[in-house]
Amino acid sequence: MARPMTIAIDGPAASGKSTLGALLAQDLGFLYFDTGVMYRAVTLAALQQGLSVEDEKAVGELAGSVRIDVRPPTVADGRAYDVILDGEDVTWEIRNDMVNDNVSLVSTYAAVREAMTEQQRRIAQENAVVMVGRDIGTVVVPDADLKIFLEASAEVRAHRRYQELMDRGENPDFDAVLGSLKTRDRIDSNREIAPLKPAEDAVVIRADCMGIQQVLEKAKELVKNV
Repeated sequence: MARPMTIAIDGPAASGKSTLGALLAQDLGFLYFDTGVMYRAVTLAALQQGLSVEDEKAVGELAGSVRIDVRPPTVADGRAYDVILDGEDVTWEIRNDMVNDNVSLVSTYAAVREAMTEQQRRIAQENAVVMVGRDIGTVVVPDADLKIFLEASAEVRAHRRYQELMDRGENPDFDAVLGSLKTRDRIDSNREIAPLKPAEDAVVIRADCMGIQQVLEKAKELVKNV
């Protein structure tokens, strides 16, 4: 029996890949899967168990012992999917401030990334999925049916993130937002494990001068040609 179709969307922070992934999955009737939630779930599990997130060995062992599932949403509360950690719905808990402050460190650990990659592949084998992240086409599902790498300049992405924060009622500093994105880009692109880069057979979409609907239409055309 053929495996379900997999679409991989990679790109830097605030490139619009999550928005694209959610819209494309909705259009196709696929599961939308933002793989970053798995690292958030591991971080939450570590905090719940009282582990120090700086204890790489302990957090890595924990990552290998938990089961994380991402499923279509079962609650109409604005969620794009359910995140299940060892049978418990943690969809919103993984968004709390403690997780926000610690997930970047946890996601750098080799044992965590290895464990999460295995679980991500399991989910891709079980579902027709639009999978979004930073190493999907290069590491997680290199045999994806379609690979898209969404690019935009740091300045354009910073304006998007700045506007998002403004819309939430926050009062961000643009230079700080831009600096944070550039730092994240540097970390993601230069890490030894699964660095951010387009897969050799990925279709690169430069979205600086494109609205999300234009990007979505481009992606839909690519799907038709698979």
